[in-house]
Amino acid sequence: MAALPVYRWRLAPDGYATRRQLRARGLRPGGQEVAAQLERPRRRRGPLVAYLYRVDLAKPVRPMTPARWAALAKANRARRICPQCRTDAGYVIPAALGTCGPCASPSTSPRSA
Repeated sequence: MAALPVYRWRLAPDGYATRRQLRARGLRPGGQEVAAQLERPRRRRGPLVAYLYRVDLAKPVRPMTPARWAALAKANRARRICPQCRTDAGYVIPAALGTCGPCASPSTSPRSA
C-alpha cells in the first residue's frame, strides 16, 4: 500500500473532505479508501489525525426508512434504562457511570430513604 499524502491542518486541497464534512453535504464515503490525512500538531500526545476522502467518489446518504427510525428509537430507549433498578432515567445513562444517578450514589438518593 502506498503512503497517504499528509497535509497540515486547514491546508488540504479542494476535493477532499472528512466524514463530518461529507455528512454536512449529504454525502458518505461509500466504501472508498482513505485518500489522504490531515495532521494537527500537538505538544504532548503527538499529532491529531483526521482522514480525508475524495468528494467526487462520495455517494449520497441513504434515506432513513420507517424501520430504521424504529430501530434507532428502540436503541436510544434502551440506553435510558438503568440496568440496576430497571427504570427509565429520563436521559442517556453515561457509560462511565453504568447506572442512573440515584443508583450510582445511593447515600444521597431519595430511593434509599
